[in-house]
Amino acid sequence: MTSSSPTVPLSVLDISSIDSAGRPADTLVGTRRLVAAADELGYTRFWVAEHHNSRGIAGSVPAVLLAALGERTSRIRIGAGGVILPNHPPYAVAESFRTLAALFPGRVDLGIGRSGADPLLSHALRRAPDEDFPAALEELLAFVDGGFPDGHVYRRLEALPEPPRPPRTWLLGASVRSAVDAGRRGLPYAFAHHFFNSRGTEEALRAYRENFRPSARAERPHTIVTAYTVCGETSEQARRLAAPALFPVLRLNGASPIAPLPTVEEAAAYPWTEAERAAANALLSTQAVGDAEDVRRALADLLERTGADELMVTNNVTDIEEKIRSLERVRELAPALPVPAGVSP
Repeated sequence: MTSSSPTVPLSVLDISSIDSAGRPADTLVGTRRLVAAADELGYTRFWVAEHHNSRGIAGSVPAVLLAALGERTSRIRIGAGGVILPNHPPYAVAESFRTLAALFPGRVDLGIGRSGADPLLSHALRRAPDEDFPAALEELLAFVDGGFPDGHVYRRLEALPEPPRPPRTWLLGASVRSAVDAGRRGLPYAFAHHFFNSRGTEEALRAYRENFRPSARAERPHTIVTAYTVCGETSEQARRLAAPALFPVLRLNGASPIAPLPTVEEAAAYPWTEAERAAANALLSTQAVGDAEDVRRALADLLERTGADELMVTNNVTDIEEKIRSLERVRELAPALPVPAGVSP
């Protein structure tokens, strides 16, 4: 789907969520269907995330999943949103993503996050839980882009293969600290507004721009803001589809963040108290859940408040057909959203 008029760049973040009736293998098949749909619909990027030790998420290893997704697409950029750097040696990350960039030239993004693993997972990954993130990030950037200064211990070490173009590295975050860090390093920045407890989106993006220093990786500030987005046929249907994702956040019915989500039917049958419904409404009110007009208003407000250059949508809906229909509806309303400065036909 294309338009002769400029529209806000739209992208997708997917974490391959599993509900209590689903199977991981089926979920990953669904993710492959979703990326093919996003590619055909004209979305800019499709990112997957890294999650470990969770029976509710099938996406554990972004690089492996991205290799499969790249084969199902021809145009859309694919990437990690993100790789949790404290979990990995920087050299290994650079090798993986330079390999992907060689397989899919000009289409690979490497989003880096800093939230570390719990001590047991760190031990299983053979990593130090208190890894020096700034030093590790500098090391990764040098391996990804090729080049350490003379005299550096890794000066003669290369992360191979050498792709036609290296992956584009993004810093991810949900705080002012990460925003300032990205700005000072001259990196593009993606803010996780989609976290239900996210705060300070506008403040973080403002801090990023104020601290930005042009670099070879970005000549000017460039931002993505991610919103939890379920665009339904009706507002009621959208809220019904979104309800399962609220269970682990609100700890409803003993739900755990690492367990599969309840099905839509299980969530609908749950005896919600007035306090729980009020808490759920408060969480959804910061995101974009509803019919097309509800979603348009929410996304337009988010873009106007933040001045983001791109918008990335995500949700935990486990019905792949409904997930695709939500992407279709969001793509249709794109022309009615504010166009960021600098976007041209």
